[in-house]
Amino acid sequence: QVQLVESGGGLVQPGGSLRLSCAASGRIFAIYKMGWYRQAPGKQRELVATVTSGGSTNYADSVKGRVTISRDNAKNTVYLQMNSLKPEDTGVYYCAANLLGGTDSGFKVGDYWGQGTQVTVSS
Repeated sequence: QVQLVESGGGLVQPGGSLRLSCAASGRIFAIYKMGWYRQAPGKQRELVATVTSGGSTNYADSVKGRVTISRDNAKNTVYLQMNSLKPEDTGVYYCAANLLGGTDSGFKVGDYWGQGTQVTVSS
């Protein structure tokens, strides 16, 4: 009943930029934290950045200064602006949200994930 849909991935050359978007939809009553995670081939999923409903942000050390996370609370959407991309940024990027959503029996606070979008940084 809650869906997160990412968009904006693709192939980009080293030094290039990409902007990812993730829109949450469905029976949503409040979104507390939204974020982006990534998983490179053969590696575990790792945090990229998070943003709270109040706008507080947190970034992985590996992306600080190159990546900006933002959100539009009115649209239930989170963005990830990535600049100066490196080959090691390659991976599947997943959107996540901790939110209060409706269920068949009432309400639930839980973590929801998108299906992922591929980002490939290569020349």
